[in-house]
Amino acid sequence: MRESERYADRKFIGRNRRLLNEWRKLEEHLENRRDIQLQVVRRNADGLPVGYLVSYQLRSICGVSNLAHFGERGVTHAPVFATGFQMRIDIPEGYPSVDSPAVFRFLTHDEEGNPIPHPWHPNIRWFGDFAGRVCINMADTYTDLVWGVERVAHYLRYDVYHAVSEPPYPEDLKVASWVIRQGEPNEWIYFDSDEVKSEK
Repeated sequence: MRESERYADRKFIGRNRRLLNEWRKLEEHLENRRDIQLQVVRRNADGLPVGYLVSYQLRSICGVSNLAHFGERGVTHAPVFATGFQMRIDIPEGYPSVDSPAVFRFLTHDEEGNPIPHPWHPNIRWFGDFAGRVCINMADTYTDLVWGVERVAHYLRYDVYHAVSEPPYPEDLKVASWVIRQGEPNEWIYFDSDEVKSEK
């Protein structure tokens, strides 16, 4: 039995009804997936999830070589790959209103503070204080968390990306510049599929 089904007989309204519905959809969608696992890490007073940890067992780019010389002319930055990325989904009090969307963020350190791989992708912040933050661009308040989780999986496979410096702007402009200058020309970002759907 899925954990969310234990709450099926309880009468929730408003935000709690939405939280339960999102939880059910996530559990159902990911039930038999080996590449994506879900764990509830935070609950509200009624026991409903307001924080998830999503584990992606997918191979993706987690950085580049010669990072100390990033941006210097003539330096090649070949991709570095990893398998296994951890993403938090935090649901704010005002969710699902337009100004309180769910926050998607990849972990960059483990519980002991040691660095762990996080994705190198133009729509995921790699550099700076907000490293790990995902630009998800949920279409509206009716867009569910399942869509967001799958969208991020497409990011990791480089099936979907936006690297051009125009609206909606890339989350990480440095990574975006690498995609345009080295990732695309050297076909490094085409590691997982024959055809990449670029949002340019």
